Amino acid sequence: MAAPMKKLTPVEWLICAIASIGFAFDIYVILVLPLILGPALAELGGLKPGTPQYLDWASWMFFVPAFAGGLFGMIGGYLTDLWGRRRVLVWSILIYSFATLAAGYATSLEMLLFFRCCSFIGVCVEFVAAVAWLAELFPDQEQREKVLGYTQAFSSIGGLMVTGAYYLAVTYTNSFPEIYGTHSAWRYTLISGLIPAIPLMIIRPFLPESPAWARKKAEGTLKRPNFLALFQPQFARTTWVTMIMFAASYGAAFGAIQQMPRIVPGLSELAGMAPPAVQKVVSNVQLWQEVGGLIGRVALALLATMIVSRRLLIRLFQVPGLLILPFVFFTSTTSTVEGVKWGMAAIGFLTVAQLSFWGNYLPRVYPTHLRGTGESFAANIGGRMLGTSAALISLNVAKIAPGNTPFEKLAWAAAIVGTSTYVIGLIASFFLPEPTEELPE
Repeated sequence: MAAPMKKLTPVEWLICAIASIGFAFDIYVILVLPLILGPALAELGGLKPGTPQYLDWASWMFFVPAFAGGLFGMIGGYLTDLWGRRRVLVWSILIYSFATLAAGYATSLEMLLFFRCCSFIGVCVEFVAAVAWLAELFPDQEQREKVLGYTQAFSSIGGLMVTGAYYLAVTYTNSFPEIYGTHSAWRYTLISGLIPAIPLMIIRPFLPESPAWARKKAEGTLKRPNFLALFQPQFARTTWVTMIMFAASYGAAFGAIQQMPRIVPGLSELAGMAPPAVQKVVSNVQLWQEVGGLIGRVALALLATMIVSRRLLIRLFQVPGLLILPFVFFTSTTSTVEGVKWGMAAIGFLTVAQLSFWGNYLPRVYPTHLRGTGESFAANIGGRMLGTSAALISLNVAKIAPGNTPFEKLAWAAAIVGTSTYVIGLIASFFLPEPTEELPE
């Protein structure tokens, strides 16, 4: 008979709470862009949807911060193995806290782009360090799976938070202090990203270091991390396959899901509505998507302790997603708002759950001295750099896609790119190595 699972101590509960806030803030920073991009481009650059200049700047706003985050996130993963999980976590929090506040006070598109890059750098480093930290704090396999699954579910809470923040900013714009003489909802929404970071900055420096990393460091047995070690025969297949599949997961999210806020205003049902009313509908659709994503992450957390095969686990979300995503996006501009809401809830459920999958999977395939480095390669080179470039691809495909309006063109482009990433991810899953139950030393 299996021994009962050890109950969490008060300190471990606090660790889980702080990690949950960190994951929530990670997604908060990322998902704020689709909501504020249109108003920000209009105010700072006078750009209109569908124009070449608008599409170019939209492409850069999606891709350049993700590229910067991926590049520095790789370095952050290496430093996580070299200097320790907790120290890198604290610095990543300070970086994105400052950057998200400064972005709200941007006076030009270039300034907004710079601070969005800094925000991404912070969250890209934070994710890798937090996953390695949590995995090593909970050595019991079942307990570790639950902790990683449920704390990552709070990423979708971050999506709900940013949706709510944008709705409040749009609804009560004139109640907030002026910034540069105007009341701009997009600025208030960016600045609100500082709120979840406050408890992280206060409490995380006092939490314990990873015991596995600290023990090896004290004993002098901790090997120095090395990027080239990821491509040695014992790790090469894992490194390449996880990078490709992580890229596919993010590709569906950025190439399709995050384009929906700019497709919704083109629904015939919204014709003639005032811009603030349209933006409320946009935030409502985003809310349904985030609720679907939250349920998907919880479902993944439950199934992760019940299904041994990691290949089977991720395919439970990939296969139906491959069928539902193209249908929703190809028909989105001729659908009703209600139909789009339900469709995005389903896509959020199936796609966002895959993002939680990697937080559970990656710590189990690399040893302590390579855990942060290996995670960062998959998450940052695969997810943040290659995966997010799907947004750039969608916006460029939209220039030549069929359709009579910019909204129809973008919907077709998102459907094509999103479906392609799902196909790539499903094919790659056949080569995904099955990990051991215990964390490799």
